[in-house]
Amino acid sequence: MDKRVYGVLGISAIMANWNADFSGYPKTTSTEKIFGSDKALKYPMKKMWDDQGEKVLYIKSLRFEPGKKDTVSLIPRSLKERYEQLFQVEDLKKNTNIEEVLKNLFQAIDVKNFGATFAEQTVNVSITGAVQFGQGFNKYEECEPQEQPILSPFRDAKSSNKEKGEAKNSTIGTKIVTDEAHYFYPFVINPIAYREYVKLGVTNGYTEDDYKRFKETALVSATAYSTNSKEGCENEFALFVETEANLYLPNLTQYITFEKGKVKNKIHISAGKVLEALKEQIKLMEVYYNPDTTEIVDDLEGVKYYHIITRKEV
Repeated sequence: MDKRVYGVLGISAIMANWNADFSGYPKTTSTEKIFGSDKALKYPMKKMWDDQGEKVLYIKSLRFEPGKKDTVSLIPRSLKERYEQLFQVEDLKKNTNIEEVLKNLFQAIDVKNFGATFAEQTVNVSITGAVQFGQGFNKYEECEPQEQPILSPFRDAKSSNKEKGEAKNSTIGTKIVTDEAHYFYPFVINPIAYREYVKLGVTNGYTEDDYKRFKETALVSATAYSTNSKEGCENEFALFVETEANLYLPNLTQYITFEKGKVKNKIHISAGKVLEALKEQIKLMEVYYNPDTTEIVDDLEGVKYYHIITRKEV
């Protein structure tokens, strides 16, 4: 691929929790700004690829572990075990051929996009990914976390004691969500990140086909990924700016603001002057959004607008 790609991915979370910290509340900075980590965005993409039968290395997988007295535990695989399972390798410790390991790693679609830190006893390599995400900050200032008490259908047998006897009532838990949040993630795709590995002959580099598969998944993975806390999270916006390989653009999320509307929400893109000044080095600009729920306020010159669900031009 002989170009760079800069862009922004927007994720809405309505009565959902896109990315919680260990307390269960949405992640925040020291100044209480709500944000989502790059890992929160990458995981639904990796899960979607895994469900489609692609090779995904950095994703949780489980196995049974035999214990004492015919007991069996269910535990996550280690990185070594996941590699052996994915690439049909009997024992990584016996395979010290770094060239073969690198070729295998680049077959995994998540490694091809996001890179890898593969630190094992016999093989220790680090691959900087062609695709790099920044942190996704919430642009809706009125966002508020909400606590929902949840009644369990079961009592907690462990809460019994000699004085009070066994617990008589079912337990109460808590679900924490945001009433409404709108996260915007910057990203850049730099295909020359794999230039040295191409010279070594372990990969054909980041190709146009790799980019197309990334783009397709990036537009739908948040919507497709449904768990109890993520139901209500959807892909609502995407901006793709394809440029010459030697053009360097700043973080584009700094040019985006979100405005809550009575009928439709409004997304402002104030990067028009910057992009206009560099138009000779820009090959293509695309914006994806849902015109039924969102309005793009700024009309960027040369941009093609598409419905994020139907993919038809707006």
